[in-house]
Amino acid sequence: MTTALIYLVVMLLVAAVVFLLAAVVFGRGEELAPLPPGSSPTRLPAEDIAGEDVRQVRFQLVFRGYKMSEVDWVLRRTGAELDELRERIARLEAAQQPREAAHRRPTGE
Repeated sequence: MTTALIYLVVMLLVAAVVFLLAAVVFGRGEELAPLPPGSSPTRLPAEDIAGEDVRQVRFQLVFRGYKMSEVDWVLRRTGAELDELRERIARLEAAQQPREAAHRRPTGE
């Protein structure tokens, strides 16, 4: 019985050493280095969000996925920016229509 217990303890120690060595050599498999607690990798410009800005967004990982408050913030900001751009396009198109109509009117001969 004692021999089996010693064998088990030695096996656990060897497994722990191999695991720690592999963790040091290969890392944890993350793409980004871990962040300090309380910081966030989520960044967006204050105005004029571009497609590249959205593609570069990174969210802090928490126990069950991404931090929901950061995801919600990015979605709100992106949605507001899209709404503003669409409103601006609508105003420009509305301003363009009277000009086009004026050019189409036939001049009296």
